Amino acid sequence: MSHSSTTNGVTTASSSNIQDTPSSSADTQRVQRRKRRRRRESSVTTPPPSKQQKINFPLSSNNHHQHNNHHKTSITTEEVHDMDSRASPNRSVSAPVESNHKISLHGHATRGGGGVANGMKKSGTPKKIVIKNLKARADVQPMEYCKEAWSKLKKAIEAIHSSQPICYSLEELYLAVENSCSHGLAPELYGNLKTECQEHMSVHLPEFNQDNVDEGSYMIIIDRVWVSFCRQMIMIRSIFLYLDRTFAVPHQTLPAIWEMALEQFGDVVSQPKIRDRILRGILAAIHRERCGESADRTLLKSLLRMFVDLQLYQGVFELEFLKETEKLYYNESLRMMRDSEFTLPDYLSHIDKRLSQENDRLIQYLHKTTKKPLILCVEKQLVGEHLQEILDKGFESLLEANRYHELILLYQFFGRFKDGIPLLHIAFGGYIKKSGIAIVSDQERDKQMVQELLELKDKVEKIIQESFQNENKFHQVVRDSFENVINRRQNKPAELVAKYVDTQLRSGNKEWSDEELDRLLDRVMVLFRYIHGKDVFEAFYKKDLAKRLLLGKSASFDAEKSMLLKLKQECGPNFTSKLEGMFKDIELSREMMSSFKQHISTTKRVSGSIDLSVNVLTMGYWPTYTPMEVLLPPEMGFYLDVFKDFYVRKHSGRKLQWQHSLANCVLRVSFDQADKELQVSLFQGLVLLLYNDTDQLTYSYISQATGIIEEELKRTLQSLALNKVSRILLKQPKSFEVNDTDVFTFNRSFKHKLFRIKINQIQMKETQSENIATSERVFQDRQYQVKALVHASDLKKRIESLIERDYIRRNEENTGIYEYIA
Repeated sequence: MSHSSTTNGVTTASSSNIQDTPSSSADTQRVQRRKRRRRRESSVTTPPPSKQQKINFPLSSNNHHQHNNHHKTSITTEEVHDMDSRASPNRSVSAPVESNHKISLHGHATRGGGGVANGMKKSGTPKKIVIKNLKARADVQPMEYCKEAWSKLKKAIEAIHSSQPICYSLEELYLAVENSCSHGLAPELYGNLKTECQEHMSVHLPEFNQDNVDEGSYMIIIDRVWVSFCRQMIMIRSIFLYLDRTFAVPHQTLPAIWEMALEQFGDVVSQPKIRDRILRGILAAIHRERCGESADRTLLKSLLRMFVDLQLYQGVFELEFLKETEKLYYNESLRMMRDSEFTLPDYLSHIDKRLSQENDRLIQYLHKTTKKPLILCVEKQLVGEHLQEILDKGFESLLEANRYHELILLYQFFGRFKDGIPLLHIAFGGYIKKSGIAIVSDQERDKQMVQELLELKDKVEKIIQESFQNENKFHQVVRDSFENVINRRQNKPAELVAKYVDTQLRSGNKEWSDEELDRLLDRVMVLFRYIHGKDVFEAFYKKDLAKRLLLGKSASFDAEKSMLLKLKQECGPNFTSKLEGMFKDIELSREMMSSFKQHISTTKRVSGSIDLSVNVLTMGYWPTYTPMEVLLPPEMGFYLDVFKDFYVRKHSGRKLQWQHSLANCVLRVSFDQADKELQVSLFQGLVLLLYNDTDQLTYSYISQATGIIEEELKRTLQSLALNKVSRILLKQPKSFEVNDTDVFTFNRSFKHKLFRIKINQIQMKETQSENIATSERVFQDRQYQVKALVHASDLKKRIESLIERDYIRRNEENTGIYEYIA
C-alpha cells in the first residue's frame, strides 16, 4: 500500500513492498485523487519515512506561491558557509512533515490522544477506512526518466541564472535530483550541472573585461556579479543538495558543488588582467580612506570576502596590502620625525590614532587573519624603526611635565619590540642621572639638595606606578641611578642628608605631624641606602644629635628613637651602638640630677638663686669636643665644685671635664618696658652678666672678663648685637665685623612680644671649623681601617720576607711559632 500527504507545499512519501514506475500524468492524477480523499477523510498523522524506505517517484505540485516567495528572499554568502557546515554526507536528511494523519494497520482509526481520527459516526462507533493498493502502471526506463528530470533541472538552472521564475516547485526538483541519484546517474548529473555553470560563467566574461569604466564603477560591477553568483549558487545548491551530500562530498577527487562553482568563478577572477584591476581598485579605495576620504566599506567588505572565498586573499590581496601599508607609514613616520613642530606627544597621539583606525578596518571589512601582520607592520614603521629617534624627540620633556598618558602609550608601543623596553630603561636612567647630577653638583643648591632629591625620587616613582605598570626593572634603574648620582660628589651628600634629618627633628619644626614625620624619615632612609660614605653620615648625625639632646632642641624623643631604630635596621647594631649610648647617658643624667638635688637640699651648701642641671657624658659615645676654659662668676663656679665633689664621691676613680661650649642658661633681665627671660648660651650669659655693673663695655674688657677665645667671643657678640629680632646690645660702629676697638652698649629700650626669648640658636649652628674637624676625624678613622686591612692581607708575605732575610725563623717543634734571630 502507499500513502502520501501534502502540507504547505512539502511532500513526503512512504511506500510498501509494491513499487510503481511513476510518470508525469500519473503523478498529477495521484495528487488530485489524494486531495479529493483528504476532503472526505479525517486528517491522520503520518510518521516520517524510515531510513529503509525508498522514494521511488516524484510528486508534482502546482504550489507556485512557494516558488515566488523564494525568489523574493535575499541571500548572502554567509548562508553558503552555514549550509556547508550542515551538508555532511553522514547526516540523514528528511523533508519535514506537518500532517495530522496516522495510519491504522487494521484499516480503521480509533479514538485516542495524539493522532486521532475525527471521521466517526455520531453514535460513537468507529468508522472503517479502507485503503486500496495503487494500480500498477507501465514501467518507465531510468534513462528516459533521468533525461526528463534533467530537462526540468536545466530549465530551473537557466531560470535561476536569468533571475526568472521557476515553473516547477523546489520539492519536485529536489525529488528529481534524488531519484536520478537513486538510479545511479549521479556522475552524469554532476557533469551536466558543472557544464551548465561553466557556460553561464562564460556569459559574464564581457562584464569582467570592461575597459571603458573607472575603478569605482568596475568594482561595483564585479561586486554585483559576485553577489548574484552567490545567490544563484545557493539556490542551485539547495536543489542539488542530495547530489552534493551523497555523491560530491563523499567523493575523493571531486569538489562539492559550492567549491566547484567557486573554482569556475575563481578561474575568471584569477586572470591577471581582471585580478590586478580589482586589486588596484581595492587598494586605491583603502589608501583614500587612510588619507581622510570616505570609502564604501560595504563594497570593500563584499569584494574582500570574494577574495577569501576564491582563496586569493592572502596570496594576492594581503601581500600587496601589507606592502602598501609599509610604504605609506614609512614615509609618514620619516616626515613626522623630521618635522620639528611635530612634538613627541603629537606623534604618540598620531600612532594611537592610526592603530585605532586600522583596528576599525579589521572590524569593518578586512579578514581576521590580517590583524597580526597589519598591526605589526604599522607599529614597526611608526615605532620600531625609530625607537631612539622617538626618545630623542622629547622623552625627557614627557617626564619633566608628568605626561602620564603619553608615557603609557610610549611604554605600550616600545613593549612590542625586543629592544624597546631596554632602550626605555636606559633613557629613563639617563634622565634621573641628568636631573640628579644637576642638583648634587650645584653647591649653591646645597641647602635644598636633599629635599630636591626626595622630590625627584617621588616624581619618578609615581611615573613608574602610573605609566610603566610598576615594573620592577624600572625600580632597579631608579636605585642604580640614584646611587650613581648621590655619590658623584664625595662625602657632601652624606653630610647634607644628616643635616636634613637634624633640621626635621629639631624643636620648632611644626611642618609635620608625627605620622608625616615618620613617613618623611622613611623617604630619607631610602637616600641613606644609596650613600657609600655612611661613616660621614654617622659623624655629622652624631654631632647634631648631641646638640639636640644637650640643648633640649629635639622635637620629639619618640621621633629620635624611631630614627635610631631605622638606622639600626638598615646598618646593624654596631652602627648605632654609640648613638644608643648617648640616649642612655641622658637618662642616667636625669636620675643623677634627682639624687644631687636631694643631696643639696640636705646639706644646704648652695643658695636657691641658681638652679643647676648637669649632663654627664661618656666620652666614647659622644663627639669629641675641645675643652674651653672660661671665667665663671664665683657663685656659678662654686655650684660646679659642689656637683663635682658629689659625683666623685659617688663614682670614685672617674674624672669630670666641663664642656662649657655646650652649656646654656636662662637669665632674667630688666628692660625699661618690662622684664624678660632670655634663654642664652653660657658664653652669651657670661657677657650679659657683665652689664649688671655698667651699661657700656669695650670688646677688650669683655674678652678679659670672660676669658672666651676670640673666635667664640666674636660670634657671641654678633648674636647679641646684630640680631634684628633680639638686639640686646648696641654696637658702635655699626658694622657686621667685630673689632678690638668696638664698644657694646646695653639696649634698655629692647621690646619683644614674648616673655621668654631664645637667643642661643647660635649654639645649634655649625661653624666652619666644626665642619672641618668632623670631616678630618672621619678621614683619620678611614686611614686606620685601611692600614689594618693592608696589614692583615700582607701579613703572610711580610713574614716570609723576614724569614728569607734571616730576621726570624720558625720553631722546629711548632711551626706556628716564630723566633727572632739575634
